[in-house]
Amino acid sequence: MKKIREYIEKYNRIIIHGHIRPDGDCIGSQYGLYYLIKENYPEKEVYVTGTVSEYVSFVGRPELVDESLFEGALSICVDCATQERLSDLRCTLSDEFIKIDHHIPVDNYGNYQYVDVTAPACAQIITELYLDNKDDWKLPKEAAEALYVGILTDTGRYKFDSVNARTFMAAATLVDAGVKLGEIDNQLSIETLQTLKLKGYVLSNFKISENGFAYVTLTREEIESFGVSDEDAAAQVSTISCIEGCPVWAIMLEYSKEEIRIRLRSRGPVINQLAEEYNGGGHAKASGASLPSWDQLDEFVAKADAIVKKYKEEI
Repeated sequence: MKKIREYIEKYNRIIIHGHIRPDGDCIGSQYGLYYLIKENYPEKEVYVTGTVSEYVSFVGRPELVDESLFEGALSICVDCATQERLSDLRCTLSDEFIKIDHHIPVDNYGNYQYVDVTAPACAQIITELYLDNKDDWKLPKEAAEALYVGILTDTGRYKFDSVNARTFMAAATLVDAGVKLGEIDNQLSIETLQTLKLKGYVLSNFKISENGFAYVTLTREEIESFGVSDEDAAAQVSTISCIEGCPVWAIMLEYSKEEIRIRLRSRGPVINQLAEEYNGGGHAKASGASLPSWDQLDEFVAKADAIVKKYKEEI
Protein backbone atom coordinates (compact mmCIF):
# COMPACT_ATOMS: atom_id res chain seq x y z
CA MET A 1 0.00 0.00 0.00
CA LYS A 2 2.87 2.35 0.77
CA LYS A 3 4.36 1.68 -2.65
CA ILE A 4 1.04 2.40 -4.42
CA ARG A 5 0.79 5.72 -2.59
CA GLU A 6 4.36 6.57 -3.61
CA TYR A 7 3.45 6.02 -7.27
CA ILE A 8 0.30 8.14 -6.95
CA GLU A 9 2.20 11.01 -5.33
CA LYS A 10 5.01 10.85 -7.87
CA TYR A 11 2.87 11.78 -10.88
CA ASN A 12 0.68 14.78 -11.66
CA ARG A 13 -1.27 12.90 -14.32
CA ILE A 14 -2.80 9.48 -13.63
CA ILE A 15 -4.77 7.30 -16.05
CA ILE A 16 -6.81 4.42 -14.65
CA HIS A 17 -7.34 1.34 -16.84
CA GLY A 18 -9.71 -1.63 -16.60
CA HIS A 19 -10.31 -4.80 -18.59
CA ILE A 20 -12.31 -5.49 -21.72
CA ARG A 21 -16.02 -6.16 -21.19
CA PRO A 22 -15.82 -4.53 -17.74
CA ASP A 23 -17.93 -5.82 -14.87
CA GLY A 24 -19.07 -4.09 -11.69
CA ASP A 25 -15.79 -4.66 -9.88
CA CYS A 26 -13.75 -3.26 -12.75
CA ILE A 27 -15.81 -0.08 -13.08
CA GLY A 28 -16.19 0.23 -9.31
CA SER A 29 -12.44 -0.07 -8.78
CA GLN A 30 -11.66 2.40 -11.57
CA TYR A 31 -14.04 5.08 -10.35
CA GLY A 32 -13.45 4.36 -6.66
CA LEU A 33 -9.75 5.01 -7.20
CA TYR A 34 -10.52 8.01 -9.42
CA TYR A 35 -12.64 9.76 -6.79
CA LEU A 36 -10.25 8.79 -4.01
CA ILE A 37 -7.30 10.40 -5.79
CA LYS A 38 -9.29 13.47 -6.86
CA GLU A 39 -10.46 14.07 -3.29
CA ASN A 40 -7.02 13.83 -1.71
CA TYR A 41 -4.90 15.25 -4.53
CA PRO A 42 -7.15 17.84 -6.20
CA GLU A 43 -4.23 19.32 -8.11
CA LYS A 44 -3.67 16.09 -10.07
CA GLU A 45 -5.16 15.24 -13.45
CA VAL A 46 -6.98 11.91 -13.21
CA TYR A 47 -8.66 10.05 -16.07
CA VAL A 48 -10.62 6.81 -16.41
CA THR A 49 -10.01 5.11 -19.74
CA GLY A 50 -11.68 2.06 -21.25
CA THR A 51 -15.14 0.92 -22.20
CA VAL A 52 -18.59 1.32 -20.67
CA SER A 53 -20.53 -1.28 -18.69
CA GLU A 54 -24.20 -0.40 -19.08
CA TYR A 55 -25.12 -2.54 -16.05
CA VAL A 56 -23.18 -0.23 -13.74
CA SER A 57 -23.09 2.88 -15.90
CA PHE A 58 -24.60 4.84 -13.00
CA VAL A 59 -21.15 4.56 -11.38
CA GLY A 60 -19.35 6.05 -14.39
CA ARG A 61 -18.83 5.80 -18.14
CA PRO A 62 -15.17 5.49 -19.16
CA GLU A 63 -13.99 7.01 -22.42
CA LEU A 64 -10.76 6.37 -24.29
CA VAL A 65 -8.45 9.26 -23.47
CA ASP A 66 -6.37 11.19 -25.98
CA GLU A 67 -3.00 9.58 -26.67
CA SER A 68 -1.13 12.79 -25.85
CA LEU A 69 -2.08 12.40 -22.16
CA PHE A 70 0.10 9.34 -21.64
CA GLU A 71 3.38 11.23 -21.91
CA GLY A 72 4.63 11.96 -18.41
CA ALA A 73 1.77 10.01 -16.84
CA LEU A 74 1.27 7.04 -14.54
CA SER A 75 -1.15 4.32 -15.67
CA ILE A 76 -2.83 2.23 -12.97
CA CYS A 77 -4.37 -1.01 -14.26
CA VAL A 78 -7.02 -2.53 -11.99
CA ASP A 79 -8.86 -5.86 -11.86
CA CYS A 80 -7.03 -7.36 -14.85
CA ALA A 81 -4.83 -10.44 -14.59
CA THR A 82 -3.22 -10.16 -18.02
CA GLN A 83 -2.06 -7.12 -19.92
CA GLU A 84 -3.63 -8.30 -23.18
CA ARG A 85 -7.13 -8.08 -21.63
CA LEU A 86 -6.88 -4.38 -20.82
CA SER A 87 -9.50 -2.39 -22.70
CA ASP A 88 -6.93 0.34 -23.33
CA LEU A 89 -3.53 -1.20 -24.08
CA ARG A 90 -1.76 2.15 -24.25
CA CYS A 91 -0.59 1.93 -20.63
CA THR A 92 2.85 1.20 -22.09
CA LEU A 93 2.93 4.78 -23.41
CA SER A 94 2.92 6.13 -19.86
CA ASP A 95 6.20 6.79 -18.09
CA GLU A 96 5.32 3.96 -15.69
CA PHE A 97 2.35 1.66 -15.19
CA ILE A 98 1.36 -0.54 -12.28
CA LYS A 99 -1.09 -3.36 -11.65
CA ILE A 100 -3.57 -3.71 -8.79
CA ASP A 101 -5.47 -6.98 -8.93
CA HIS A 102 -7.02 -9.88 -7.03
CA HIS A 103 -6.89 -12.65 -9.63
CA ILE A 104 -4.44 -15.55 -9.60
CA PRO A 105 -1.24 -14.10 -11.15
CA VAL A 106 -0.78 -15.01 -14.78
CA ASP A 107 1.03 -12.01 -16.25
CA ASN A 108 3.24 -9.86 -14.01
CA TYR A 109 2.96 -6.83 -16.25
CA GLY A 110 3.87 -3.29 -15.29
CA ASN A 111 6.63 -1.65 -13.28
CA TYR A 112 5.00 -2.80 -10.06
CA GLN A 113 2.32 -5.35 -9.18
CA TYR A 114 0.11 -5.44 -6.09
CA VAL A 115 -1.89 -8.67 -6.22
CA ASP A 116 -3.95 -10.00 -3.32
CA VAL A 117 -5.71 -13.25 -4.26
CA THR A 118 -7.39 -13.39 -0.84
CA ALA A 119 -9.50 -10.35 -1.74
CA PRO A 120 -12.79 -11.35 -3.42
CA ALA A 121 -12.93 -8.03 -5.27
CA CYS A 122 -10.39 -5.52 -6.52
CA ALA A 123 -12.62 -2.83 -5.01
CA GLN A 124 -11.86 -4.31 -1.59
CA ILE A 125 -8.16 -3.70 -2.24
CA ILE A 126 -8.83 -0.08 -3.19
CA THR A 127 -10.92 0.33 -0.02
CA GLU A 128 -8.02 -1.11 2.00
CA LEU A 129 -5.71 1.37 0.27
CA TYR A 130 -7.87 4.09 1.78
CA LEU A 131 -7.92 2.39 5.20
CA ASP A 132 -4.13 2.17 5.15
CA ASN A 133 -4.02 5.95 4.64
CA LYS A 134 -7.11 7.05 6.55
CA ASP A 135 -5.10 9.19 8.98
CA ASP A 136 -4.61 11.79 6.26
CA TRP A 137 -6.92 10.72 3.41
CA LYS A 138 -10.63 11.44 3.06
CA LEU A 139 -13.13 9.01 1.54
CA PRO A 140 -15.72 10.87 -0.55
CA LYS A 141 -19.19 9.43 -0.97
CA GLU A 142 -18.70 9.02 -4.73
CA ALA A 143 -15.67 6.79 -4.16
CA ALA A 144 -17.48 4.81 -1.47
CA GLU A 145 -20.47 4.16 -3.75
CA ALA A 146 -18.27 2.99 -6.62
CA LEU A 147 -16.24 0.70 -4.38
CA TYR A 148 -19.34 -0.73 -2.74
CA VAL A 149 -20.77 -1.61 -6.16
CA GLY A 150 -17.48 -3.34 -6.99
CA ILE A 151 -17.48 -5.43 -3.83
CA LEU A 152 -21.20 -6.23 -3.98
CA THR A 153 -21.18 -7.44 -7.58
CA ASP A 154 -17.93 -9.43 -7.48
CA THR A 155 -18.94 -11.31 -4.34
CA GLY A 156 -22.37 -12.23 -5.70
CA ARG A 157 -23.85 -10.04 -2.96
CA TYR A 158 -21.59 -11.70 -0.35
CA LYS A 159 -22.51 -15.27 -1.36
CA PHE A 160 -19.12 -16.56 -2.54
CA ASP A 161 -16.65 -18.49 -0.39
CA SER A 162 -13.98 -15.90 -1.12
CA VAL A 163 -15.78 -13.38 1.11
CA ASN A 164 -13.88 -12.85 4.37
CA ALA A 165 -14.01 -10.70 7.48
CA ARG A 166 -12.01 -8.00 5.69
CA THR A 167 -14.77 -7.80 3.09
CA PHE A 168 -17.34 -6.82 5.70
CA MET A 169 -14.92 -4.39 7.33
CA ALA A 170 -14.44 -2.73 3.96
CA ALA A 171 -18.19 -2.64 3.33
CA ALA A 172 -18.80 -1.13 6.77
CA THR A 173 -16.26 1.58 6.00
CA LEU A 174 -18.06 2.41 2.76
CA VAL A 175 -21.47 2.51 4.44
CA ASP A 176 -20.06 4.87 7.05
CA ALA A 177 -18.94 7.10 4.18
CA GLY A 178 -22.53 7.53 3.02
CA VAL A 179 -23.45 4.56 0.83
CA LYS A 180 -27.22 4.04 0.74
CA LEU A 181 -27.74 0.29 0.52
CA GLY A 182 -31.30 0.53 -0.77
CA GLU A 183 -30.33 2.91 -3.57
CA ILE A 184 -27.50 0.67 -4.75
CA ASP A 185 -29.70 -2.43 -4.59
CA ASN A 186 -32.40 -0.67 -6.63
CA GLN A 187 -29.90 0.33 -9.30
CA LEU A 188 -28.53 -3.21 -9.60
CA SER A 189 -31.88 -5.02 -9.40
CA ILE A 190 -33.70 -3.26 -12.24
CA GLU A 191 -33.96 -5.41 -15.38
CA THR A 192 -35.21 -4.47 -18.81
CA LEU A 193 -38.02 -6.36 -20.47
CA GLN A 194 -35.50 -7.71 -22.98
CA THR A 195 -33.30 -9.09 -20.19
CA LEU A 196 -36.28 -10.76 -18.53
CA LYS A 197 -37.19 -12.44 -21.80
CA LEU A 198 -33.61 -13.64 -22.16
CA LYS A 199 -33.72 -15.04 -18.63
CA GLY A 200 -36.83 -16.99 -19.58
CA TYR A 201 -35.02 -18.37 -22.62
CA VAL A 202 -32.03 -19.41 -20.50
CA LEU A 203 -34.30 -21.20 -18.00
CA SER A 204 -36.00 -23.05 -20.85
CA ASN A 205 -32.86 -24.04 -22.76
CA PHE A 206 -30.05 -24.89 -20.35
CA LYS A 207 -28.53 -28.38 -20.48
CA ILE A 208 -27.15 -30.69 -17.80
CA SER A 209 -24.37 -33.19 -18.44
CA GLU A 210 -24.44 -36.75 -17.14
CA ASN A 211 -22.87 -35.92 -13.79
CA GLY A 212 -24.28 -32.45 -13.23
CA PHE A 213 -22.53 -29.72 -15.21
CA ALA A 214 -25.20 -27.17 -16.12
CA TYR A 215 -24.63 -24.88 -19.08
CA VAL A 216 -26.38 -22.75 -21.64
CA THR A 217 -25.14 -21.60 -25.04
CA LEU A 218 -26.05 -18.37 -26.81
CA THR A 219 -25.13 -17.75 -30.43
CA ARG A 220 -24.47 -14.28 -31.82
CA GLU A 221 -27.88 -14.34 -33.50
CA GLU A 222 -29.67 -15.33 -30.30
CA ILE A 223 -28.03 -12.56 -28.27
CA GLU A 224 -28.91 -9.96 -30.87
CA SER A 225 -32.47 -11.23 -31.22
CA PHE A 226 -33.14 -10.29 -27.59
CA GLY A 227 -31.70 -6.81 -28.04
CA VAL A 228 -29.38 -7.10 -25.05
CA SER A 229 -25.70 -6.31 -24.62
CA ASP A 230 -23.06 -9.02 -24.39
CA GLU A 231 -22.62 -8.03 -20.77
CA ASP A 232 -26.30 -8.52 -19.98
CA ALA A 233 -26.20 -11.88 -21.71
CA ALA A 234 -23.11 -12.99 -19.79
CA ALA A 235 -24.72 -11.95 -16.50
CA GLN A 236 -27.30 -14.70 -17.04
CA VAL A 237 -24.75 -17.19 -15.71
CA SER A 238 -26.33 -16.55 -12.30
CA THR A 239 -29.73 -17.64 -13.63
CA ILE A 240 -28.69 -21.31 -13.54
CA SER A 241 -26.64 -21.08 -10.35
CA CYS A 242 -29.13 -22.79 -8.04
CA ILE A 243 -29.86 -26.09 -9.77
CA GLU A 244 -29.80 -28.98 -7.34
CA GLY A 245 -27.07 -31.49 -8.14
CA CYS A 246 -25.17 -29.08 -10.38
CA PRO A 247 -22.19 -27.65 -8.46
CA VAL A 248 -20.57 -26.30 -11.64
CA TRP A 249 -22.31 -24.21 -14.28
CA ALA A 250 -21.46 -21.94 -17.19
CA ILE A 251 -22.81 -19.69 -19.88
CA MET A 252 -21.18 -19.74 -23.30
CA LEU A 253 -21.57 -16.78 -25.61
CA GLU A 254 -20.56 -16.34 -29.22
CA TYR A 255 -18.82 -12.97 -29.49
CA SER A 256 -17.62 -13.75 -33.01
CA LYS A 257 -17.10 -16.76 -35.26
CA GLU A 258 -13.60 -17.06 -33.78
CA GLU A 259 -14.41 -16.51 -30.09
CA ILE A 260 -16.82 -18.27 -27.74
CA ARG A 261 -16.51 -16.69 -24.28
CA ILE A 262 -17.31 -18.81 -21.24
CA ARG A 263 -18.25 -17.66 -17.76
CA LEU A 264 -17.59 -20.63 -15.50
CA ARG A 265 -18.79 -20.84 -11.89
CA SER A 266 -18.67 -23.34 -9.03
CA ARG A 267 -19.92 -23.80 -5.51
CA GLY A 268 -17.53 -26.63 -4.71
CA PRO A 269 -15.05 -27.94 -7.29
CA VAL A 270 -11.99 -25.92 -8.28
CA ILE A 271 -12.51 -24.84 -11.88
CA ASN A 272 -9.82 -22.25 -12.70
CA GLN A 273 -7.43 -24.96 -13.93
CA LEU A 274 -9.98 -26.03 -16.52
CA ALA A 275 -10.37 -22.39 -17.58
CA GLU A 276 -6.61 -22.10 -17.97
CA GLU A 277 -6.67 -24.97 -20.46
CA TYR A 278 -8.94 -22.86 -22.63
CA ASN A 279 -7.17 -19.50 -22.81
CA GLY A 280 -8.58 -18.26 -19.52
CA GLY A 281 -8.27 -18.37 -15.77
CA GLY A 282 -9.45 -16.52 -12.71
CA HIS A 283 -10.50 -17.64 -9.27
CA ALA A 284 -10.85 -21.16 -7.94
CA LYS A 285 -14.64 -20.99 -8.20
CA ALA A 286 -15.23 -18.16 -10.66
CA SER A 287 -13.30 -18.13 -13.92
CA GLY A 288 -13.49 -17.24 -17.57
CA ALA A 289 -12.35 -19.13 -20.65
CA SER A 290 -12.76 -19.06 -24.42
CA LEU A 291 -13.12 -21.46 -27.32
CA PRO A 292 -12.09 -20.71 -30.91
CA SER A 293 -15.34 -22.24 -32.17
CA TRP A 294 -18.32 -24.34 -31.13
CA ASP A 295 -16.40 -27.40 -32.34
CA GLN A 296 -14.66 -27.59 -28.96
CA LEU A 297 -17.87 -27.37 -26.94
CA ASP A 298 -18.31 -31.12 -26.43
CA GLU A 299 -14.71 -31.48 -25.29
CA PHE A 300 -15.09 -28.67 -22.76
CA VAL A 301 -18.38 -30.06 -21.44
CA ALA A 302 -16.81 -33.50 -21.05
CA LYS A 303 -13.94 -32.10 -18.99
CA ALA A 304 -16.28 -30.05 -16.82
CA ASP A 305 -18.45 -33.12 -16.33
CA ALA A 306 -15.41 -35.12 -15.23
CA ILE A 307 -14.60 -32.47 -12.62
CA VAL A 308 -18.13 -32.69 -11.23
CA LYS A 309 -17.99 -36.49 -11.20
CA LYS A 310 -14.72 -36.53 -9.28
CA TYR A 311 -16.03 -33.96 -6.81
CA LYS A 312 -19.17 -35.95 -6.11
CA GLU A 313 -17.15 -39.14 -5.60
CA GLU A 314 -14.96 -37.41 -3.03
CA ILE A 315 -17.66 -35.84 -0.87
